[in-house]
Amino acid sequence: MANIKSAKKRILVNDKKRDQNKMLISELKTEIKNFKALVQTDENKAKEYLDVVFKKIDSAASKNLIHKNNASRKKAALARMLNKKEEK
Repeated sequence: MANIKSAKKRILVNDKKRDQNKMLISELKTEIKNFKALVQTDENKAKEYLDVVFKKIDSAASKNLIHKNNASRKKAALARMLNKKEEK
């Protein structure tokens, strides 16, 4: 355990930020899961929901929660999933 006041504060701040980041990552995963379920049931709603999911992904990438290439890969995979479903 830290003895210096600033080190103790860093521990508290890091815990708080870790919890926030964990919450945001969890929200992102939930949005992606909901989108995948929507693609299976209703394609029209899925098209509209895709913008919401893209916004969440971009937000996570801008906050360095995920790497920008990871964000790009996720967006491409989701768009591909929707397009493939529309073709059938």
